[in-house]
Amino acid sequence: MILSNNSHHFPHTFFLAGIPGLTAAHIWISLPFCFMFFLAVTGNFVLLFLIRTERSLHQPMFFFLAMLSFVDLVLSLSTLPKMLAIFWFGATAISSHSCLFQMFFIHAFSAMESGVLVAMAVDRFVAICNPLHYATILTPVVVAKIGGLVMLRGVGLTISFPSLARRLPYCGSHTIAYTYCEHMAVVKLACGATTVDNLYAFAVAIFLGVGDVAFIAYSYGQIVRTVIHFPSPEARAKAGSTCTAHVCVILFFYGPGFLSVVMQRFGPPTASAAKVILANLYLLFPPALDPIVYGVKTKQIRELLFRMLRPKQIDPT
Repeated sequence: MILSNNSHHFPHTFFLAGIPGLTAAHIWISLPFCFMFFLAVTGNFVLLFLIRTERSLHQPMFFFLAMLSFVDLVLSLSTLPKMLAIFWFGATAISSHSCLFQMFFIHAFSAMESGVLVAMAVDRFVAICNPLHYATILTPVVVAKIGGLVMLRGVGLTISFPSLARRLPYCGSHTIAYTYCEHMAVVKLACGATTVDNLYAFAVAIFLGVGDVAFIAYSYGQIVRTVIHFPSPEARAKAGSTCTAHVCVILFFYGPGFLSVVMQRFGPPTASAAKVILANLYLLFPPALDPIVYGVKTKQIRELLFRMLRPKQIDPT
């Protein structure tokens, strides 16, 4: 990621516009954003604490969940504080280097989240379709290698975004029509040729969006084929319940993401309030709702949370 100051065309400061047409309502809009930030930070810290301290959760499924919680935390901390500063104090200015770093973290960790969801689909596939060999296939070493591959893939695919944006001349407006430094939103401000940026961003989006979703869909297709041959309704229900939380998380992540991409490609050329809000939800929904879904739908985590929240009985003796 090249952040050298070798081009006088690149501005020292960008400005984040917030939500177009709703500036007067920024204080009110900040309330649900602040609540989601609280849910994201608290929920993911709790999940990481439980998985770290409870030996019964030292299993591949929960190791992948810990990776997801860590990625969600980084995404929240990379975006929400600046969004709230815009809503509360009108602090729209952001230095160019801070903007590029935020751009990298947002895209790299979004790519990592997609990779973790693929890894979790593999985990469910092995657990349901090959349960007798689950422990021998997904050993701690294999899980660690998968986590490292997810991280390297996320960084490798997106590390060029800041450099590509950095090399362009910016001779017009320096106002980004979003609440964070999204790669293509920055590139749209450039007055030079952006063909390379557009093609590379499109290729990464296709690789992650279409490729990862296709792999997840294939994994769940195999799971469904296996589950329908289970001998008892109880076994089918149990297998389905272990996948419910993961399916919900997939919908939270890819649903707003695909809608945001459609609005970017086919919506009005100028940023509308709906487009910006949807782009924000793409980053806010998964970190805020993932811990709730896994806390409600996963029996082991639910029982541990009840044990933590239950008041301790005082021995009268």
